Amino acid sequence: MKSVTEISGVPKEDLSSIPASAHPTAEGPAEVAANIKYHAQYTPHFSPLKFEPEQAFYATADSVRDSLIQRWNETYLHFHRENPKQTYYLSMEYLQGRALTNAIGNLGITDAYAAALNKLGHDLENIVEQEPDAALGNGGLGRLASCFLDSMATLNLPAWGYGLRYRYGLFKQSITEKGQQESAENWLEKFSPWEIVRHDVVYPVRFYGKVEVCASGVHKWVDGEQLQALAYDVPIPGYGTNNTISLRLWEAKAPAEDFNLNEFNDGQYENAAHLHSKAQQICAVLYPGDAKEEGKLLRLKQQFFLCSASLQDIIARFKERRVENEPIAWNEFPSKVAVQMNDTHPTLSIPELMRILMDDECLGWDEAWTVTTRTIAYTNHTVLPEALEKWSVALLTKLLPRHMEIIAEINKRFLEMIHSSHPDMENKFNNMCILDDSNPQKPVVRMANLCVVSSHTVNGVAMLHSNILKDELFRDYVSLWPEKFQNKTNGITPRRWLRFCNPELSAIITKWLKTDQWVTNLDLLRGLRQFSDNSELQSEWASAKMANKIRLAQYIFQVTGVKVNPNSLFDIQIKRIHEYKRQLLNILGAIYRYKRLKEMSAEERKKVVPRTIMIGGKAFATYTQAKRIVKLVNDVGAVVNNDPAIGDLLKVVFIPNYNVSVAEILIPGSELSQHISTAGMEASGTSNMKFALNGCLIIGTLDGANVEIREEIGKDNFFLFGAEAHDVPKLRKEREQGLFVPDPRFEEAKNFVKSRAFGDYDYTPLLDSLEGNSGYGRGDYFLVGYDFPSYMEAQSRVDNAYKDTKKWMKMSILSTAGSGKFSSDRTISEYAKAIWKIQECRVP
Repeated sequence: MKSVTEISGVPKEDLSSIPASAHPTAEGPAEVAANIKYHAQYTPHFSPLKFEPEQAFYATADSVRDSLIQRWNETYLHFHRENPKQTYYLSMEYLQGRALTNAIGNLGITDAYAAALNKLGHDLENIVEQEPDAALGNGGLGRLASCFLDSMATLNLPAWGYGLRYRYGLFKQSITEKGQQESAENWLEKFSPWEIVRHDVVYPVRFYGKVEVCASGVHKWVDGEQLQALAYDVPIPGYGTNNTISLRLWEAKAPAEDFNLNEFNDGQYENAAHLHSKAQQICAVLYPGDAKEEGKLLRLKQQFFLCSASLQDIIARFKERRVENEPIAWNEFPSKVAVQMNDTHPTLSIPELMRILMDDECLGWDEAWTVTTRTIAYTNHTVLPEALEKWSVALLTKLLPRHMEIIAEINKRFLEMIHSSHPDMENKFNNMCILDDSNPQKPVVRMANLCVVSSHTVNGVAMLHSNILKDELFRDYVSLWPEKFQNKTNGITPRRWLRFCNPELSAIITKWLKTDQWVTNLDLLRGLRQFSDNSELQSEWASAKMANKIRLAQYIFQVTGVKVNPNSLFDIQIKRIHEYKRQLLNILGAIYRYKRLKEMSAEERKKVVPRTIMIGGKAFATYTQAKRIVKLVNDVGAVVNNDPAIGDLLKVVFIPNYNVSVAEILIPGSELSQHISTAGMEASGTSNMKFALNGCLIIGTLDGANVEIREEIGKDNFFLFGAEAHDVPKLRKEREQGLFVPDPRFEEAKNFVKSRAFGDYDYTPLLDSLEGNSGYGRGDYFLVGYDFPSYMEAQSRVDNAYKDTKKWMKMSILSTAGSGKFSSDRTISEYAKAIWKIQECRVP
């Protein structure tokens, strides 16, 4: 029989000298290799005759987890002893990406692991590729939450994250001739080596039922359906510190006693496990379709499940850390606990905390309200009406009867306060009330209004966005509580988004700055400005960029079969597919570019800058227009990429199944990135920050964080186009009135699609949405037609700038040099000081 070492392809004598011995805190290559081998033999997940890349990954991850567990336990014990005020971040999404590279990078043991795996016959890069992305999020909201956790740990802040343990994520995207196809993203098909199930951390979560009023007047929520929330913890290590905090994920389960053995033995198998099936539904997928009432109920269940389990856990920790046998001083709760709601999804934290305090802990309304409003803060991430969340009163009453009572009482008391203290604002009731009964048949709860009324702080996520919140969306509340509203411009972790994903460029930055302290002090990147004209730096910079472009070209060929020219301009737009993000503007520009190339003479084509346009992102499964955009991109690519007359002058590639790991290849290889949303509609964006940090130039509108990025990197290093936010309402009105005259190039691009140049698919509904003067669609609500000529002129400026290599390299260097502000370390420091009021709690 062959030995493990022989089967793995490594000569037996090379491994026989490496002992299989446990070294939980190993830092040297020999000890690390021994620890990996120990886990391969004594923490086996596979048959003993294999040590191929997949088996090697799980053994490697287990060995890294050893180091994390020690730091993790020490951090928990230190927080317990010190009992600081702690922040709890509640989010429905965490887009973590792969954990292995990040963990060994933050622990400072990457080189040791690379050498150890080499001893064991494997390559670190290949082992990293075996790890599936954790399918716990979808877009910027979830990636921001993950960047924030990294910064919380790195800054040694007492903080945790709470989320749900989705088994299948949003979906795995594949592309066929029919367009986007969705399938389950089964990242837990085997298991995650990073999570630890906490069998001792289980809380009951109730749905449905009724409210009973006791003789004492206390309300009690009883009966209904009761499930259990079981905790799974994922370690989040800080960079260059012992602090390792937790992301606690909840899984829903039914108690064993709810399995009806008699029914099962009687052949009624589905009935026997009815509650178990309901429990599995809660954490099955992220954002289940909500076109039907069943889908709406499930989404609401998910949100409440997160809120209820997390608050019960937070309160249990508060009680655990108090002096033994002392009575609970609830007035001290806000001085020990800060809860941050990441958008409106965790809004039910408000009535749930009120319910626990009043019904379980017997506090009066006023005391419970004071505790709640001093504890909870709210981050708004959108001005889109459909994303602000409105829930049917009937649905809430059915699923959460006690919470609906509490929400109604909050609304009643709020309106009474306005009536008594601000009678001049009674004409604002309709906009400010939490319960909207303008349609008496279908009254709804406005979750954003509930958040604003009940939180001690409300913040936007970019200066422009925060001003829109104050001047428009929440204007009436600002007149009541001007001190409640703040701005916290988003940021990204420089560890994952430069240091680890772009080691070539990172090494150059460290060399020229003569320090690697920029990894935790991103403002130091300003020091690159003095070298931006230096030809030696520009040459090194260009070499690093080319290495990343070649790697990206190889990836594109691997996943799409399209060969792209690394010497072409790499132009990338990767984000959730949505009409306001205007991937449609991008592809119409590409269509016009292709049409012009077809019309050029061979001599004219010689002067053209070759360009590879890449678009990636998921369209929500029920968002028909977004899925049409995905199909159009692919149909255009199928024609353009196979046109021998065009060759390498233009390629259009759709990158399938966009996720964090894909972004870590795309962003370092990018040269131009499109952030082209309709002005005033993107709250912030964080991919724009990642691209700018990696020396990629941006073409974009004055929207979200683009405004601040342009200020920081310099106006000359940003390709600006389009209407500004304050002009958008007027332009939409003119569009509706038929006063808009479309640019001929815009009409040419649309007509080219209508000519069936890209296949026989009927794109009429998509193109009709751009016909603002014809009453179709929404009248080009996102102003694609209005901004098209300005967009095309900006693209011409891009082409001209790219022809001057020295100028382009200088602009690229200045982009990185101006990105210091956009570190999530800066953002989290601002949250900690101005909203959470928490201090560093460093593990010795």
